[in-house]
Amino acid sequence: MDLKGILKKYREQVIDDWIIQLHNNVSKRYRERPLEELKVTVSRAFDASSAAVVENDLSKINEHIHWITKIRLEGGFALSEVQNAYELYRVILVPLLIKELDDVALKNAIERLNTCLFYTITRFSDYFQSLHEKQIKEHAQNLEIEIEKRTKELVESEAKYRVLVEDINDGYFVNQDGIIVFANKAFCDLHGYNTDEVIGRPYSDFVAPKSLPMVKKLYERRLEGKDSKDLYMYMRRHKDGNIFPTENKVKGIIYRGNFAVAGICRDITERMEAERRIRESERLANVGKLTTSLAHEIRNPLSSVKMNIQIITKNTDFRGNDKRRMEIIIQELSRLERILDEMLDFAKPIKLNLVITSINQIINSCLDVLDVKFKEKAIRIKKRYTTTLPLMSMDYERMEQAIINILINSIEALPKKGILEIETKLTSQGRNIKVIISDNGSGIPQENIPYIFDPFFSMKKKGTGLGLTNAKRIIEAHRGSVDVKLRKPNGVVFTITLPCIDGA
Repeated sequence: MDLKGILKKYREQVIDDWIIQLHNNVSKRYRERPLEELKVTVSRAFDASSAAVVENDLSKINEHIHWITKIRLEGGFALSEVQNAYELYRVILVPLLIKELDDVALKNAIERLNTCLFYTITRFSDYFQSLHEKQIKEHAQNLEIEIEKRTKELVESEAKYRVLVEDINDGYFVNQDGIIVFANKAFCDLHGYNTDEVIGRPYSDFVAPKSLPMVKKLYERRLEGKDSKDLYMYMRRHKDGNIFPTENKVKGIIYRGNFAVAGICRDITERMEAERRIRESERLANVGKLTTSLAHEIRNPLSSVKMNIQIITKNTDFRGNDKRRMEIIIQELSRLERILDEMLDFAKPIKLNLVITSINQIINSCLDVLDVKFKEKAIRIKKRYTTTLPLMSMDYERMEQAIINILINSIEALPKKGILEIETKLTSQGRNIKVIISDNGSGIPQENIPYIFDPFFSMKKKGTGLGLTNAKRIIEAHRGSVDVKLRKPNGVVFTITLPCIDGA
């Protein structure tokens, strides 16, 4: 029987096997697709590939690639998922060819099959990546437009804020001989006191310790008649002990016959936050451009190298150290792909696909995914779940990704036979759910705690510094927060707080 006859004879068997393996073994996304859809896509892929193998007709392959690429991009599929789907054609067909053909015909058939798949996967990868990069560029352009719009809004907001504060909410005071002898209500409110508590107190009581030397020096220079700043920023001290950024404008006056310093102080917390958001937006825009460029320059050659190595590995009998070396190459290429995926996740805006689910269920799913890593280091897991937690509206996959990133951070810090503790509970009169993940690992240097969620900050040799950053972005997209602190005597504690906005 010739190759054409074999493909005709086993067409339905190959298609059915292809659908089953695609649905069960390739990825979660394929498991979620309806079997009727897979029947259509696999049938068209088989017919297009068969035309290429038997008749060297690539037109149907090209037509199929343009059709399936748009469908899989819209479905959120990764490039490697669809590459693996195409690879199943070879996996299923080769045993049938071995069964039906003699040596010469078999060799010729396998060469045709390899040529077809090399063309198909390469052509698909190029087209998939070109469309993907187009989407990224559009996202980057939209992000720039949005940043420009937000920047303009922030500037206009700040201008309105200044007018409002200068006309109504400025704090006025008179400092004479180091004592507050006059203060308006706005000044008292800014510091958390009433008027009687303010009048007669040293001005130093309202300045945070870290700003006091600078403020004292400016005041003393003014008393001495030397040039001194009229406008300066400092940290004021509130009655409750908190400190806040403040802007002060002062001038020497005569008050009740003696020299004094009159000042207008203004809370600038919102302004400082607005400036921080502008800087953050500009930084993210630059990161988005850089990521798009890196994806274009690295993804295509990386995919080509990986695909060819996989083909060589399957068609060449490697043994001993040579086989291990090839496996290491494939593992490292996969690691590079994961790094690119993390960078692309960071560059793209987060879109949530919300479903009603349980945070306990998501955590258990994460533990199942990482089960092999736990066993490799013999890590003990202690779970303390509150079983009466309300269901919540969350993006299951995104939240799973965030928690896995945090768990991986703990796994890498834990020693052999380390302990990982996970607790869930309801707090704040039922308004929040907390997920507390703690370990007894090597911990984090105290000076690095403020930067642990910053992009590209990593203490690991092979880390990208984006795992915890993406986890924080996902949690904040759910209107939650995440923080980290040191655990005594060793280790760290991550605390995720999620509001029960859509609790059942």
